[in-house]
Amino acid sequence: MTQEARRTADAIGSHPALIALARVGHVVNGLLHVVIAVIALQVAWGGGGGQADQSGAFAALASQPLGTVTLWVFVVGAGALALWYLTEVVSPPSGESEATDRAKSGAKAVVYAAIAWTAVRFAAGSGSSGSSEEQTQGVTQTLMSYPAGQVLVAAVGLVVIGVGAYYVRKGVTHGFLGDLTKNPGVLATSVGTFGYPAKGVVLALVGVFFVVAAWQQESEEATGLDGALKSLKDQPFGPYLLTAVALGILAFGLYCFVRARYAKLD
Repeated sequence: MTQEARRTADAIGSHPALIALARVGHVVNGLLHVVIAVIALQVAWGGGGGQADQSGAFAALASQPLGTVTLWVFVVGAGALALWYLTEVVSPPSGESEATDRAKSGAKAVVYAAIAWTAVRFAAGSGSSGSSEEQTQGVTQTLMSYPAGQVLVAAVGLVVIGVGAYYVRKGVTHGFLGDLTKNPGVLATSVGTFGYPAKGVVLALVGVFFVVAAWQQESEEATGLDGALKSLKDQPFGPYLLTAVALGILAFGLYCFVRARYAKLD
């Protein structure tokens, strides 16, 4: 990147307005995980058959009083955080792992941009009610149609498993504290320690389903967050297992609220 591009990115990324809105983005991420966790708990104990994924969470929010207003807050917050991470792609912190930092920031920018786009669709009344399972199977089927499609699907699965392992490690080693300006205290650290591995386990499970789909050459074997969580209920002691994971996702959501205050964004 040119020095001028870096200076522009630094100026945008350090602007107080963008930093404030990016913190809202972390709150948005936290609320999204809290709603998904609540839906998962309802599924675990037969209190509802909602979709325990992003679409299900947005649908639940849209149905509440002031739901449309809430969704537009999601758009602004997630969009701002996506923009902030994009500035980090152009001008990452100086260090030996600049390429890795760019890749991580780029991936996070895509994730938050996707959240913002989904929120826009639901706020405008055109959000899809399709579950993450249906969407994942559609993507898998498309990949399968390409030459070496099995390899592509398996590679996606292995990458997702790797991301899940990264989340587990980050939680167990308290690596998430490095994202903060200061230690937030015992309680906040505890929810992060519980929340990160729980999210990592679910992501790894989604990745395993991709690998299975590639191995069996059946796109129907692939599943998203909703299918991965609901598959836990079918296991021995399923409701308890799903409850534990749902509480972990809830903890991750609560940690995101902490991160909104202490995140290194300056």
